[in-house]
Amino acid sequence: MAAVTRRRFDPEFRTGAVRIVKETGKSVAQVARDLGISPYTLHNRVMDRLAEQYNGGGDGDGSGTLEESEREELARLRREKAALVKQHADEKAVWEKERAELEDERDDAPMLVKPQRTRYPQVRVLG
Repeated sequence: MAAVTRRRFDPEFRTGAVRIVKETGKSVAQVARDLGISPYTLHNRVMDRLAEQYNGGGDGDGSGTLEESEREELARLRREKAALVKQHADEKAVWEKERAELEDERDDAPMLVKPQRTRYPQVRVLG
């Protein structure tokens, strides 16, 4: 029985396959069928490319650094988030206090005992 040899694809082919998926909007499976490769392999290549882009490499200038306007926006968003977190914590503390007060009122209120009702009404049989 002959050993199965692994096909090797050059970097241009890999990059081209990922670009086809990205630019055409076709599914990974469809592009893989068109190119005659495994959809799992192409999926892994696409995910690797997305990870590279997310981590700063890829389509940008490759530096992975933020521009001045992006740094300013990031700082503004972080300040806004901190303010919202503080506001939420304050509101939660008020809610907890109100809940505790309502529980205390409920515990102090006299309990009204309602007569127990049977599950089925009692019927007198005549006769």
